[in-house]
Amino acid sequence: MTGTLVLAGTPIGDISDAPPRLAEELAGADVVAAEDTRRLRRLTQALGVTPKGRVVSYFEGNESARTPELVEELVGGARVLLVTDAGMPSVSDPGYRLVAAAVERDVKVTAVPGPSAVLTALALSGLPVDRFCFEGFLPRKAGERLGRLREVADERRTLVYFEAPHRLDDTLAAMAEVFGGERRAAVCRELTKTYEEIKRGPLAELAAWAADGVRGEITVVVEGAPEKGPEETDDAELVRRVRVREEAGERRKEAIAAVAAEAGLPKRQVFDAVVAAKNADGRDPGKR
Repeated sequence: MTGTLVLAGTPIGDISDAPPRLAEELAGADVVAAEDTRRLRRLTQALGVTPKGRVVSYFEGNESARTPELVEELVGGARVLLVTDAGMPSVSDPGYRLVAAAVERDVKVTAVPGPSAVLTALALSGLPVDRFCFEGFLPRKAGERLGRLREVADERRTLVYFEAPHRLDDTLAAMAEVFGGERRAAVCRELTKTYEEIKRGPLAELAAWAADGVRGEITVVVEGAPEKGPEETDDAELVRRVRVREEAGERRKEAIAAVAAEAGLPKRQVFDAVVAAKNADGRDPGKR
């Protein structure tokens, strides 16, 4: 029989948030794969647990090479526990490759639910939580960051991002530029830790606040785009939306259909706007 891959959530700040099953799995797993073995040692000491199994590192630098090794352990019947530095594995942390490879080999994959910075920040933000999407970390380069933000400029769902403290001011300024300075947001800092802080306000105000420097682990929650009726969407805006989707890799046909659905308009109306822009500019509006 094959073994089991267990994804275990670890505390994002307060060690007492560790679920009871985490200690049990750490003590009983045949292999513990940890993003940082030194942090794992501190965690097990705090929980009063001594792993009986083999402890190996599993981080971004060796994830591709170590995955086949761990899969063979699983196929051979081992119980492999995967933990990251904080929160759930695979959520902007190592884990996806191992899960995908385990599923491919028909290995059972289960989880020990635990703290999540995404859900914690979302709940504390004061913004709508009925529909949301997680966007992870934005690109470090300014141009790529702006491009990624433009892709979701019309996203109606609440957006959740992770960000490094030294890039927070640039990120908030870019968000204000793309989404509008009045778009509401919340910066959640050091969640569940001693100096936890939730800073809420319009993006422009938050960008000015962050300019003085912010420390700690950061999660940013941004209000979704306001709904626009058909009468509010002119042809230029329709063409811009199609262009953004094409630049993100969508085919024009699919981009036109998506924009039409968002705007509540017939696809033909969006198509005609794109063709008219092409004829007016003397160039393809989807190309630069």
